[in-house]
Amino acid sequence: MRKILIIGAGKSSSYLIKYLLDKSQSENLHITIGDLNTESAKRLVGNAKADIIHLDIFNNESRVAAVKNADIIVSMLPARLHIEVAKDCITYKKHMVTASYVSEEMQELDDAAKSNGLIFMNEIGVDPGIDHMSAMHVIDRIRDKGGEMILFESFTGGLVAPESDNNLWNYKFTWNPRNVVVAGQGGAAKFLQEGQFKYIPYHRLFRRTEFLDVEGFGRFEAYANRDSLKYQNVYGLEKVKTLYRGTMRRVGFSRAWNVFVQLGMTDDSYTIDDSANMSYRDFVNAFLPYSPTDSVELKFRHALKIDQDDIVWDKFLELDLFNPKKMVALDKATPAQILQKILMDSWTLSEEDKDMIVMYHKFGYELDGQKHQIDSTLVVVGEDQTYTAMAKTVGLPVAIATLDILNGKITTPGVQIPITKEVYTPILEELETYGVVFNEKEVPYLGYNPLNL
Repeated sequence: MRKILIIGAGKSSSYLIKYLLDKSQSENLHITIGDLNTESAKRLVGNAKADIIHLDIFNNESRVAAVKNADIIVSMLPARLHIEVAKDCITYKKHMVTASYVSEEMQELDDAAKSNGLIFMNEIGVDPGIDHMSAMHVIDRIRDKGGEMILFESFTGGLVAPESDNNLWNYKFTWNPRNVVVAGQGGAAKFLQEGQFKYIPYHRLFRRTEFLDVEGFGRFEAYANRDSLKYQNVYGLEKVKTLYRGTMRRVGFSRAWNVFVQLGMTDDSYTIDDSANMSYRDFVNAFLPYSPTDSVELKFRHALKIDQDDIVWDKFLELDLFNPKKMVALDKATPAQILQKILMDSWTLSEEDKDMIVMYHKFGYELDGQKHQIDSTLVVVGEDQTYTAMAKTVGLPVAIATLDILNGKITTPGVQIPITKEVYTPILEELETYGVVFNEKEVPYLGYNPLNL
């Protein structure tokens, strides 16, 4: 019996748990799920056979006991909490899988993992994860036939499915709302454009977008991720002239979101006095000039140069921003925290809503003196509020990698991400059987899309 310990049974764990439970008999697996909230784990397991334990990772004794009793550990914890589990895995010689970015602390365990023959697979969710694997699958194929990469652009969006898209922002929270509110902060976005380094400071980020068309799903826009150069060496793209990674939204979202940025409502660096007793209208007014005569609405439009018949204005009215009766009711809250609460009133998925993951890659390359381009797109629509597209595209790669490690398909030890053929080939092939399929097409090479950039 091969023992798998899953730590964390949150929203992204539904497909992960279902996949491993479905395979438990044929693959001789014993599944243990540890969480502070065992009720959520029980709901996901249902009548299937698995051990569910109350697990507090800050309790060394119980954490160590759980790790020692497993052959491989799957950590679905927040990224900052992986490291203590990872250290236990080194001590007790256990493989480990996470969907999170490799932290400096995790990378420092690389030598120890290698010397113990342990596989520490990270960044094996959707983004990061499926983006790495699908990108390297095409990049390696181009190189294998003698081509040289000259352009790579990659975009991902966690969005609401078309059938559930019923607000003027064409957006609802499908992941951590806080990450949406503070996205792009902490330094300028940087990328390569035709051999030149480009930078977009936060206050300009949401007005520097490019358009993307996905067949059957219409038009999207994308704004730049903070550091597009992070994977230049990892992907072997040292000679590439254009390298750009971004986040996808529906067209019009970024222009409206930029209003919040310009007012300062996304700031998370200070608290607002007496925020608990503020109304939504008070909160908005706190960022506007004083006027003895003008209404908050008029000051808002004047400050942001928004005409009354502009669709952007309707977006803000829809959020009920100017309601004097709705209360913030958060003590010593930052602007970002208050904005998050306001948005959650309107952007929380209802029980019948479905989410959607969209991914778009552009590969530009030169072969035999000719320039070529491949565009590759992925769309996954969720089933319901338990089996979401986000849970599917995060959980399935994690689950498949876990089983591939146990079955000896992945053998290279060390702290790593899924960029080698050994890792991505079997995982992408199996993902296709679950409907996670990329649509590739050859298009004329256009170079970098200069629209608005």
